[in-house]
Amino acid sequence: MNKRAMQTDEAASCSSLDKTSGLFNILVGVTGSVAALKLPLLVSELLKFSEVDVRVVTTEHAKHFYDSADVPLWTQRSDPVLHIELRRWAHLFVIAPLDANTLAKIANGICDNLLTCVVRAWDTSRPLLFCPAMNTAMWNHPITAEHVSRLQTFGYKEIPCISKKLVCGDEGKGAMAEVATIVSTIRQYLLHQPDELPENA
Repeated sequence: MNKRAMQTDEAASCSSLDKTSGLFNILVGVTGSVAALKLPLLVSELLKFSEVDVRVVTTEHAKHFYDSADVPLWTQRSDPVLHIELRRWAHLFVIAPLDANTLAKIANGICDNLLTCVVRAWDTSRPLLFCPAMNTAMWNHPITAEHVSRLQTFGYKEIPCISKKLVCGDEGKGAMAEVATIVSTIRQYLLHQPDELPENA
């Protein structure tokens, strides 16, 4: 994976989060859905854009679905306010995939890991995109629509899930949007960003 893409976890340091002038900083969140398998592809596609920097923040459960060698892990000293530094650094936050558990946490303001702490501290004047991914039965549960709607009221943009045969064997809606769709949506923000990128605050 391109050296510009690095993974952030609870052991990460803020020292690598210095803002580089002129770059559009994309923070990619990944949670414990099997769609996390697509993380390396998503990051590599984003890095094809010029003047883009990418960082990855992951939940522990997400690590079961991709090879950490594909997303270099930071092992420097811990910083208790890393979620604030990431919030300051990023111009756009995309959570792909967003599993049912983390969706519920965000909808209810719970911040018990690095990813959800970044969301809770997020500057809502900046785009936050989320890509739901879960089993069809979980997607069809009434609480899911409530949670998605609540995130939308926060100003977050849904990249809708799609219908396909899932890994569990079920067929129906709940699969994460295709990587090409996610990248295309992010590209719209790159094309329409202000001439002067906002100062990190």
